[in-house]
Amino acid sequence: MSPTSETAQGGRRLVIVESPAKAKTIKGYLGPGYVVEASVGHIRDLPNGAAEVPDEYTGEVRRLGVDVENDFEPIYVVNADKKAQVRKLKQLLAESDELFLATDEDREGEAIAWHLQEVLRPKVPVHRMVFHEITKDAIRAAVANPRELNQRMVDAQETRRILDRLYGYEVSPVLWKKVMPKLSAGRVQSVATRLVVERERERIAFRSAEYWDLTGTFATGRGGDASDPSTFTARLSAVDGRRIAQGRDFGADGRLKSASGQTLHLDETNARALAAALADSSFAVRSVESKPYRRSPYAPFRTTTLQQEASRKLGFGAKATMQVAQKLYENGFITYMRTDSTTLSDTAVSAARAQVTQLYGADYLPEKPRTYAGKVKNAQEAHEAIRPSGDRFRTPAETGLTGDQFRLYELIWKRTVASQMKDATGNSVTVKIGGRASDGRDAEFSASGKTITFHGFMKAYVEGADDPNAELDDRERRLPQVTEGDALSADEMTVDGHATKPPARYTEASLVKELEEREIGRPSTYASIIGTILDRGYVFKKGTALVPSFLSFAVVNLLEKHFGRLVDYDFTARMEDDLDRIARGEAQSVPWLKRFYFGTQEGDDTAGVGAASDAGNGDGDHLGGLKELVTDLGAIDAREISSFPVGNDIKLRVGKYGPYIERGEKDAEGYQKADIPDDLAPDELSVEHAEELLAKPSGDFELGADPVSGNQIVAKHGRYGPYVTEVLPEGTPKTGKNAVKPRTASLFKSMSLDTVTLDDALKLMSLPRVVGVDAEGVEITAQNGRYGPYLKKGTDSRSLTSEDQIFDITLDEALAIYAQPKQRGRAAAKPPLKELGTDPVSGSPVVVKDGRFGPYVTDGETNATLRTGDSVEEITPERGFELLAEKRAKGPAKKKTAKKAAAKKAPAKKAAATKKAAATKKTAATKKTAAKKAVAKKAAAEE
Repeated sequence: MSPTSETAQGGRRLVIVESPAKAKTIKGYLGPGYVVEASVGHIRDLPNGAAEVPDEYTGEVRRLGVDVENDFEPIYVVNADKKAQVRKLKQLLAESDELFLATDEDREGEAIAWHLQEVLRPKVPVHRMVFHEITKDAIRAAVANPRELNQRMVDAQETRRILDRLYGYEVSPVLWKKVMPKLSAGRVQSVATRLVVERERERIAFRSAEYWDLTGTFATGRGGDASDPSTFTARLSAVDGRRIAQGRDFGADGRLKSASGQTLHLDETNARALAAALADSSFAVRSVESKPYRRSPYAPFRTTTLQQEASRKLGFGAKATMQVAQKLYENGFITYMRTDSTTLSDTAVSAARAQVTQLYGADYLPEKPRTYAGKVKNAQEAHEAIRPSGDRFRTPAETGLTGDQFRLYELIWKRTVASQMKDATGNSVTVKIGGRASDGRDAEFSASGKTITFHGFMKAYVEGADDPNAELDDRERRLPQVTEGDALSADEMTVDGHATKPPARYTEASLVKELEEREIGRPSTYASIIGTILDRGYVFKKGTALVPSFLSFAVVNLLEKHFGRLVDYDFTARMEDDLDRIARGEAQSVPWLKRFYFGTQEGDDTAGVGAASDAGNGDGDHLGGLKELVTDLGAIDAREISSFPVGNDIKLRVGKYGPYIERGEKDAEGYQKADIPDDLAPDELSVEHAEELLAKPSGDFELGADPVSGNQIVAKHGRYGPYVTEVLPEGTPKTGKNAVKPRTASLFKSMSLDTVTLDDALKLMSLPRVVGVDAEGVEITAQNGRYGPYLKKGTDSRSLTSEDQIFDITLDEALAIYAQPKQRGRAAAKPPLKELGTDPVSGSPVVVKDGRFGPYVTDGETNATLRTGDSVEEITPERGFELLAEKRAKGPAKKKTAKKAAAKKAPAKKAAATKKAAATKKTAATKKTAAKKAVAKKAAAEE
C-alpha cells in the first residue's frame, strides 16, 4: 500500500523533524495514522572532549574525535542532552510500520536524517521526506513523493564537519599557547575576523584630506511650481577646464591619487576668493543632457540578501533575522529560509502576479513572468527563494502576526510581490551652467536630476542602502525645464569644506555581503559565524558597526604570519569549491582530507584535490599539511605576535588578562604601564590618547607593611576598578591544595588611589566585620558586596545606606534593622539615563536604565543589557532597537524544572543499557566503515 494514504490505513507512520514547533504544525496536516516527533536538532556529533570518547579509543583519536590514520573515520557520540529523546524516538519507531525522515532539505538536514537512521537502526521501510514550505499541500505532496537519502550530500557535510574539527582542534591550541587561553580558531570564523581587522588597519593608516568647493543657487527668473521649480542648486565641477577634486580623488594617505594637471585641488582660501570673484557674474545654461531612466525589480530574497535588508530596514542583526525567519517557516508563513536560490516556483509566480493585479492593477503587471537566475556560485537551485508560503500569498494584515514576525513577513511579502511587477521608468537629466569670474577664470557648475514617470515595482518595495547618506532608488530630484543658452542668475554662492573619511567599518549586513562576494563559507552559516566572533570577544559593536578587539589583532597577526594560507581569502573560497565538488560526486572525501591534513606525500594522486594542496604557510612553495604546521611552533615568538607599536616608544601588548600599553623595560627606571579600556576601538588609540592613559595613576602604590604579617600592602588600578591587595613572599604556593591567595578588597566609592592609606587598606581587607550575635547566638556581619553595603545574619541580608556604616554600625543598630519587616517591594524607580525614541515594533518609548547588572535598554516590555562596546553616552536609537529585536527573537528564558530522583535500581539498569549501547555502537561503526569503503569503490568505478 502507498505510504501516502491520508489515514495511513493498516499501519502507523513515524515522521521525524528537527524542532517541536515544526512538528506541531506538520501534525495538523497529516491524518491520525501519523505520529510526528522532533529530534530537537542534531542527536549526535563529534565528541566535545576526551571524556565523551568511548574508552577503546586512545591518543590523537581521543583528542580529535577523528581517526586521521584510518581514513579520517569520525567518532560520533549521542549528545548527553539528547539521550532521553533518542530513547523516545526508538520507542515510537518500535510501534511504527514506516519511518519518514523529514529534516530540512539542505546538506545539514540531510546529515541529520542520516544520523537518525544510523542511531535508530530502523527495521521498517525508511523514506526521505523533503519540502521547502510547511503548508497542507506541500506536506501531503512530500509524503506522497519521498526519495532516498542523498549519500553524496551526507559525505560532503561530513567532510565539512571533519575539516572544521581538524582546523579548530589543531589551530586553537596554538592560540592558547601563544596568545591567550580558551581562544578558538575556525575555518570561516578566522577569515571573517581577518576582514574586520584589515578594515580597522585601513582606518588606522588612513590620513584625512581637506578639500573645498562651491555650491551655487541659481534662478530661472520665472515663476515655478512642483513640476518646474524656479530655483535649483548646482555644485562647482570645473575651473578653466580642470575638474574640481572630490573625495574619490584622494588616496588613503590624504594625497591626490593623480598629480596630473587635469584635477584642481581647492583649499579654503582659493575657494573663498573664487566665490567672491563670481559674486556679480552672469551665468547661462551650457548643456542639457537627458537620458531615459529604467530600474528593474530586485530579485526575491535568498538568505544573505534577507539578512542585509533586515539589517538596513528593521535594524535586525543576522542572528535575530534568522531566529525570526525560523519561527515564520516553522509556523507555515514562509518557505525555507536557508537558501542560495532566487528562483520562484510556477505556483509562487502565479500567486505573486495575481496579487499584483489585485492590489496595484493590470498596468503594473508585465506581460511575461519574471525569472531570476542565481548569481551565487554552487547555489542549490532545487531550493526556492524565500517567499510567502502557499499558492495564494497572505497579505501581512491577513496573517495575524505581530511584532518582529509581522515586520519580517511584510518585508518578504513586499519583496516577492515587487519581483513580479513592471520596471520603474523616467528620465535623468544633467545640466551644465557656466560663468566667468571677475578675475577671468571660467567656472562650470553641474546639477543632476531624476524624475520617475511610472513607479512600477517601487509602488510595492524599494531596497535600502548600507550607506546612510546614499540616495534610495525612488528619490526624485526635479530640475527646472531649461534649454541650452538660457540665462540664469546666482542668488547665492556658498563655500563648502569637506574632509575625506576613513573606510566605513563593517556592519553585519556589509560583512555578510563581503563574505558572499568573496565566496567564503556557506551563506546559510554567516549568521552563526558573526555570532561566534561577537561571543568570543574578537569583535564588538559600536552602534551597528563591527569593531575588532585588540585581542583579534594578535590572533590575526599570528595566523597571517604562521598559517597564511588558512586565512587567505582565495584559499578559503577554493576550499568551499572543493567541498561542493565532493557534494556533486566529482571528488572524493578521504584523499582530499589526507592532502589537507598530511600535505604532499610521495606517490600521492593529486587529481581532484584542489585547494587542499595549498594548505601551506603562505610562501607559495610550501605544500606541508596542517599537521606539520601546528607541530613546529618554535618559530612563533608569543611576545612579538602580541605587540604593536603606537609611537613615542609606546607599545600595545595583548596580555593574558587583556590589552595594555607600556613604555620602557619592565623593572627599569621610568617604566610606565596602563590598561586599555574594554570599549576602546583600535583606531582610537592615538599617541596622544596613549600618553593620557599612561599619565593616569595605574601602577602599584605601596602603602606600607601589614604590622601583623609583615607583607607589603599595595593599591592598584584593575580592569574592574581600584583595589588593595597584599604581596605574598616569594615561594608562596599559588596552585594546588596548599595554595595561598592574597587578601584583596575593592576600594569604597568614596576612596581613590591617590588618597587611600595603609589603615584604610587593612580595614577593607579585614571585611567582613563581625558586628555581634543576636539573642539566639546567630552571628551578624557587615560586608561590602556587588550591589553595595549590607548586613548578613544566616541567610537573611539587609541593605545598609552607606559604606561607612560597615565599620560604624553597632549591634543595637543592626538588631533594630532586623526588627523591621524586610522590604519586599522594589525601591523607587531610577530616572532613565537616556531616551532613544519610539520602538518601531512595540510603539513604546525606549530608554536606557541602570540596572543591577549594568545599563540596559527597555521599552517597558522587553529588556536588553548593553554589550561590550556599547556605552550610555554613544548608544544610538538604532542600536537600542536592534538589541531589543535580538532579545525578542530569543524568546523568554526557559524555566528550569527540578528532576525527580531516580529509583535505586536505576544505576544498574543504566549500566546494562550503556554496555548494550557500546556494543551496538561498535557494530554500527564496523558496518559503517565497510559501507563507506563500498561507496568509495563505487564512486571510483563511476569516475
